[in-house]
Amino acid sequence: MDNVGLVLEGGGMRGLYTSGVLDFFMEKDLYFNYIIGVSAGACNAVSYISRQKGRNKKVNIDFNNNWRYMSFRNFIKEKSFIGMNFIFDEIPNKHVKFDFETFSKAPCKFLVGVTDCNTGSPMYFNKDDISDGFYALRATSSLPFISPIVRLKGHELLDGGITDSIPIAKSIKDGNSKNIIVLTRHKGYRKTPMRHAKLAKIKYKKYPKLVNALLNRYKMYNETLDYIDQLEMQGKAIVIRHSEPLEVGRLERDSDKLLNIYNEGYEDAKNSYEKIKEFII
Repeated sequence: MDNVGLVLEGGGMRGLYTSGVLDFFMEKDLYFNYIIGVSAGACNAVSYISRQKGRNKKVNIDFNNNWRYMSFRNFIKEKSFIGMNFIFDEIPNKHVKFDFETFSKAPCKFLVGVTDCNTGSPMYFNKDDISDGFYALRATSSLPFISPIVRLKGHELLDGGITDSIPIAKSIKDGNSKNIIVLTRHKGYRKTPMRHAKLAKIKYKKYPKLVNALLNRYKMYNETLDYIDQLEMQGKAIVIRHSEPLEVGRLERDSDKLLNIYNEGYEDAKNSYEKIKEFII
């Protein structure tokens, strides 16, 4: 499957939809040579690359009501609503063990998109950067306002979705003429301008380019969706996304809702499978 990319959007807990998609792919032994994701998309990708079907479903549904996973209590310990140490250290090493060996030996190219706070531009870490502590994943999952800036390799980083929410352009730039794109918003969705512009300017006053990226994110996101629609019409991409709005928030805690969107992702991938097989030939 040369020149075929798998592009994974983020979306917080809406990423359970992507978990369902990737679990179906694993069931069919469908693996891509190039994978790129941001935020929850990147987190889903690592279990897909390590070939651990059901792992992300278990992590996100079984632990999401644990206060160490998401809670204001985490601010006391980590200054982060999301329990980074619990999610990226304790869970993969103790509770739902991550297969580091299979992941490291996988022959695919894997990129994790992050945002450089000083330049206000996207950066991409590769599979070799996913080491102990999953710091590249911590960075791409660090949502503005509720997570601290992550320092890695001399850079100050936040959520990859700020500057490259759906990294299709990067995939094409890297030589992929065909792409499978998994989105966590329904067809027809368009993002609206940021509601907390003043707060962004205050909190991130040391990072004016980051503020600019936050304020213009909705434009970039909507332009990317328009571009994806064009690619789909031209037969250059297959897009897997829900037809109706997902009734799940970015920080959703309702396990029944999360299980429902996981199942929807699985079924949507199943319904797209024959089309995907023809597409990637």
